[in-house]
Amino acid sequence: MNEVFLSYLWKFQLFSQPLFTSDGEEISVKNPGQKNQDAGPDFSFAIIKIGETIWAGQIEIHVKSSDWFKHNHQSNPKYKSVVLHVVYEDDLKKKRLNIPTLELKNRFDKKLFLNYQGFMSNMNWIPCETQITSIDRFKFFNFMSSMAIEKLEEKASKILAQIKENNYNIGQTFYEKLARNFGLKVNGEAFEMLAKSLPLKVLSKHKNSLRQIEALLYGQAGLLENKFKDEYPLELQKEYGFLKKKFDLKNIPAHVWKFARLRPSNFPTIRISQFAGLIYHSSALLSLILETKKLENIKRYFTLNASEYWITHFNFDKESKASAKHFGMQATQLILINTVIPFLFVTSKIKAEDKYGERALKFLEAIEGEQNQIIRQWKKIGVNTNSAFFTQALLHLKKEYCDKKRCLDCQIGYELLKQSN
Repeated sequence: MNEVFLSYLWKFQLFSQPLFTSDGEEISVKNPGQKNQDAGPDFSFAIIKIGETIWAGQIEIHVKSSDWFKHNHQSNPKYKSVVLHVVYEDDLKKKRLNIPTLELKNRFDKKLFLNYQGFMSNMNWIPCETQITSIDRFKFFNFMSSMAIEKLEEKASKILAQIKENNYNIGQTFYEKLARNFGLKVNGEAFEMLAKSLPLKVLSKHKNSLRQIEALLYGQAGLLENKFKDEYPLELQKEYGFLKKKFDLKNIPAHVWKFARLRPSNFPTIRISQFAGLIYHSSALLSLILETKKLENIKRYFTLNASEYWITHFNFDKESKASAKHFGMQATQLILINTVIPFLFVTSKIKAEDKYGERALKFLEAIEGEQNQIIRQWKKIGVNTNSAFFTQALLHLKKEYCDKKRCLDCQIGYELLKQSN
């Protein structure tokens, strides 16, 4: 037995009625309360009736009632508002607490606990792998919707924290986040380092010159420190030398960039050129995005090509077979999912205007879902979906619930345990 399972029983009131305290007083649960995610009692804002008295307060869950003293709650002021102690076994027969105690032993179907243990002990890709497709489609859809929104809330929380770190400069934060996602997983951190080393306000002073924007980005990336032969990198090097002194800039080291095991079209050299083009062609990009109501119009902002030099190069001074270096549709979709839509959601919170949040959800539903190893595995076990709204939900479900075996916090887990009960 454990407190997680007991909390599940209490949250959904999955035990036989009527209820009585260990002292024989009848208990009526008006509201079991809300699960507390922070330190302190397990449930807050509960309303219960004991005897003839209605109590509003907190609920504490333990396997044994003696755990109250074991955890030293009697000395912790956070537990002064506890109105009911819910336990599996009340082993304090002589030393009573001043708080009413409810013992749940022998008050629930043991098969429920055995099914829960089965989820916890199996080694499947997800605990309910063999049962998940039996869930009612309407209930599954509703739960996936809540997962997608929870994922957006998680992203929004991180963005808001980053905005605070940037002294509430939303434009700089958007630029940093956009840069990180330009680098994909492999070079995301390096791209964000680059953006933080080169403030947007510096780039904005040169928004009318693509060559100066490129010089600043490549120079700050540490990629202009070699001896070059080609005219293009030599010009960038000269331009950067002047701008570096003008703005007293310190570049990041070149070794942070990864080229190995990347397609040449995703090399940092190519991505930086495309990023420079985006800054050059889309001044005040965040404002443009917030004013744009159609997803297809936003996608056009990311119709990008690397500079002419890169048609025949993937690295400086190394000529290659000619090919246009387009910023692909898949890359655009990832930018939309991981940058544009979360910022729309954040804007909805900052401005307290629902239209931005509604647009974020609408766009997420209209974008084709990601194709990665996790989504392919979901499809393999019978969970098929095409929109980014649901792939984001599934990615969140796997990482935050399935991998952590939080089956009792999951509506799917709840439904499956209920089915087998």
